[in-house]
Amino acid sequence: MMSRVIPYVAAIDEAIQQEMRRDETVLYFGQNLATAKDDPWLTAFGPDRVRVTPISETAEIGIGVGAALAGYRPVVELYMAEFMLVGMDQVVNEAPRFRYMSGGKVKVPMVLKAGYGFTAGWAGQHTGSIYGMFAGVPGLKLVLPSTPADAKGLMATAIRDDNPVLYMLHYLLLLEHGEVPEGEYLIPFGQADIKREGSDVTVVATGWTVHRALAAADRLAADGISAEVVDPRTIEPLDMQTILASVAKTGRLVLVDQATRHASVSAVIAAEVAEHGFASLRAPIRQVTALDATIPYSQPMEEYILPNEDKIVEAVRQVLGAGVPRQGGALPTPA
Repeated sequence: MMSRVIPYVAAIDEAIQQEMRRDETVLYFGQNLATAKDDPWLTAFGPDRVRVTPISETAEIGIGVGAALAGYRPVVELYMAEFMLVGMDQVVNEAPRFRYMSGGKVKVPMVLKAGYGFTAGWAGQHTGSIYGMFAGVPGLKLVLPSTPADAKGLMATAIRDDNPVLYMLHYLLLLEHGEVPEGEYLIPFGQADIKREGSDVTVVATGWTVHRALAAADRLAADGISAEVVDPRTIEPLDMQTILASVAKTGRLVLVDQATRHASVSAVIAAEVAEHGFASLRAPIRQVTALDATIPYSQPMEEYILPNEDKIVEAVRQVLGAGVPRQGGALPTPA
């Protein structure tokens, strides 16, 4: 398959465009779409399939649920993940429930496309990594692509899925470039990707933190430490088989997650490994997450809160028996 280098954001758009050309039931709408007559989406697909919505997330998501129930495959552009919080009834209590409650007779093929983790000085309300609160909702699938190729392949799969899919893109990755296959390209849900093979320690990371983990692995390699970096790519469904197989090989596990520690996907993975892979562990599991605090406006404080290469390297050294914990990786001390 031929490929070329394009940005993460272009890969997402390419997947949506290709699916809209392939299937006339695919719709695309959002609050800032099709606002001008020469809008390229509007020109390509027309006003019946690309529409601007009211400035109401409750209405926007509700329109998506209704369109999906009527036989369409809407992609709802939500921009910021936090915007879903005002429409949680549709996201959590409606869209994921109808298929089960109808005994499989009703399908809800809807994609909710939302950005997260915009920690470049945006302070408290548009910077959260809030995917953890959706990870346990039955019937709702959850995607966290970390590369342009994954972004394209997972979006195409999301659009074709007969269930509601929460497709969460990382804002700090939008302009990152990478090799992306041309033409039709799909990545199955529930299939983790080993971004780097290794033998000494397994590092499981999601989204933006995958790149921090890979950079940390490069630094560790210079000291003779071989880190295997695993990217789950989808959180629901979660490919625990690949993670457990990696831990069985390395005997050590470091989990990296931009979410706060007690709302992280890493905590779920740690619990699964503790239950199903405990015999493989040669050291305690280490989690490198954001601290349990709102993202501050100050850049030095923001960097202090978030996971980074140094914290990952330190966690790896700890599970290998070197170094001592510091505040960035330890449990908070009660006041």
